[in-house]
Amino acid sequence: MNASMITIRDLQFSWPVSEFNLRIPSLEIASRTSVAVTGPSGSGKTTLLDIIAGILPAGDGSVTVGNTELARLSESHRRAFRLQKIGLVFQSFELIEYLSVLDNILLPARISPAVPLSAELRDRARSLLTQVGLERHAARSVTRLSQGERQRVAICRALLTEPSLLLADEPTGNLDPESTLLIVEILLCQVREYGATLLMVSHDHSLLPHFDSAIDFGRLNSTWFVAAGGCGAA
Repeated sequence: MNASMITIRDLQFSWPVSEFNLRIPSLEIASRTSVAVTGPSGSGKTTLLDIIAGILPAGDGSVTVGNTELARLSESHRRAFRLQKIGLVFQSFELIEYLSVLDNILLPARISPAVPLSAELRDRARSLLTQVGLERHAARSVTRLSQGERQRVAICRALLTEPSLLLADEPTGNLDPESTLLIVEILLCQVREYGATLLMVSHDHSLLPHFDSAIDFGRLNSTWFVAAGGCGAA
């Protein structure tokens, strides 16, 4: 069995002046697997991704990504760790509209010394654009792209550093069915070809058969271990 990419123990998180409470006694997600996360709105799926990414502090309990326990890192080191090791894909894309397609992909290198802006990194960005069929749009403004094209740019940015962990929060929520399957296949390709781990939040239950495993967040109140399974190609 593959080693764990994500290990959570006795996690409890709550927002101030709110009844929201996220409690996960134990959760393990194996390396090199694709995992879909479903559940009702407001159940804490996005909060969990933010905690795993080190954007939010874990509160009580421990969260380990690879061999790194996030609570042991300072805020600046968590940010550097996130930029180097974790790829984030958002439903809202989070693109910078005054930058070109290529510069949006290279953004991690422009905002942090943890990701050196090298010739190799530029080549990687252009190669990713070719893989998603946008090589001719490198110099184009992202404002001129369709929703599906913008999401592909956002995914290229998330894949720039060849992260070992991909966290995707409803990345297909605003897309048509054809674009949805394309985005899911691009993400799953990273699991198959580069040995990444993918954790993707989705309300679209028709996508679940494409993943190795699925977590129903409405039932995430006991011990879970998400192990490696057969690769679910789109």
